[in-house]
Amino acid sequence: MGSGHTHVSQGHSEPTAQAIAARRKANYILAAILVPLTLLTLAAMAMLWPSGSKEGISLSNPYSAAPGVTFDTGKIQSVVVESCMQGSASQNPADAGGQGSGGQDSGQSGPGGQGSDCTFAFTEPDKGGSPVKVVINPDVAKSHGVKPGDQIRYLNLSNAQGASAAQGSPAYIFVDFVRTLPIVLLALLYAVVVIAVARWRGLRALVGLVGAYFVLVSFMLPGLVEGKPPLLLALVGSTVIMIGVLYFAHGFSARTSTALLGTIFGLSITALLAAWATDAANLAGVGSHEAATLVNTSANISISGVILCGLIISGLGVLNDVTITQSSAVWELYELAPATSARKLFTSAMRIGRDHIASTVYTIAFAYAGAALPILIIVMLYDRPLGDTLTSAELSEEVIRTLVGSIGLVLAIPVTTLIAVLVVKATGIRTAGLPSGTPGNLSTGTDRGVTADDVEDTGALAAAAAVKAEMRTAETRTAETLAPETRRGRRADRS
Repeated sequence: MGSGHTHVSQGHSEPTAQAIAARRKANYILAAILVPLTLLTLAAMAMLWPSGSKEGISLSNPYSAAPGVTFDTGKIQSVVVESCMQGSASQNPADAGGQGSGGQDSGQSGPGGQGSDCTFAFTEPDKGGSPVKVVINPDVAKSHGVKPGDQIRYLNLSNAQGASAAQGSPAYIFVDFVRTLPIVLLALLYAVVVIAVARWRGLRALVGLVGAYFVLVSFMLPGLVEGKPPLLLALVGSTVIMIGVLYFAHGFSARTSTALLGTIFGLSITALLAAWATDAANLAGVGSHEAATLVNTSANISISGVILCGLIISGLGVLNDVTITQSSAVWELYELAPATSARKLFTSAMRIGRDHIASTVYTIAFAYAGAALPILIIVMLYDRPLGDTLTSAELSEEVIRTLVGSIGLVLAIPVTTLIAVLVVKATGIRTAGLPSGTPGNLSTGTDRGVTADDVEDTGALAAAAAVKAEMRTAETRTAETLAPETRRGRRADRS
């Protein structure tokens, strides 16, 4: 009886020791590739690090105010629509940088076409004092509107130099809504949901996201302003982000390193395709207001370079998602059936990968379509042919971003799967700890019953794993039953 108990204990301890040694071996193999690559990336990042100088940049801040003009906030008490000439007069619209002229053009024509109506919001200033009469921009009044209780930011021209009530201009002009509270509430809700579901790993992912934005803001954006090579800048910055995010969120393990290798491959393909597409499709980006502003800001800023960098960055999140998922899928399948051949393991994992490809392609397309929805509506109203619409200056950038990101994503999945299979098969685990000859045994390919190579899909792998789990549970129960008898036998022998 004592020998039977000893046999069961060894059957459970031996695979654990093998697993530990296998993980170390896999990590050594991956470290030999990733450590030099990481050092090279960090060295390139140090060479490309921007100086932070803004010399030669001429950009007027739209939120800078003239002497006596301030940006105030307040809460709307009531909203009225009346003649624009009844607004508080204190400043010529031209003196406010044209922001007050919108109020003069708003509304509908009055009786006989003599004047127009404007929307005014009586607003209580947050700094205290009597309510002020703020004129609302016509586009805001027509599209979203304002209502009592809204927090707004407005331009205060009442103390501006040279203000004259006789000029008939509004003294308080709407600038924007104050959105601090809803955004903070959404951010807190998002953090709570992520941490509640993913727990410690979710918290680490949120911290990693903060680090990723730090690299973007402190390295990539200033580098583009200073005229650094956009392709190299985007590739180095994105690689640093992925290294930090993956290891920080998922920990140092063989499967994380495998996902990182697949991510770097997909990132490289995306970067090369983006560089070619930006030049071949002549993506100048001069059709947008932001691009026109950047062109006049500095001679070092390349709009095509900014577009190229954007094409690479936009696919980072989805690329990271598919590679870490595919790597985990290979590991889980391998743990279900360690004796499965590399070919069968790759085939089973790619079945999961193909489903992921199909769903992720839709994700990318709809994400970009949602972001460009106003442009899509405007282009639709032009009533142009579909081919001209998709290749127009307004949509070509979004179309190319979708195609480039999807190609890099699709190619990353089989590469990540292949790397993961090679790594797990190099670990050396060949048995699952089941006794030889057990029905449904997956420990060897020569025993009777179902062998690993007979398994055709992931469902069969899961079923075989369930059989293995039942056998292990039976062994554990047997050990627990035999343990008291073994102790009684030993006491009897001593007597």
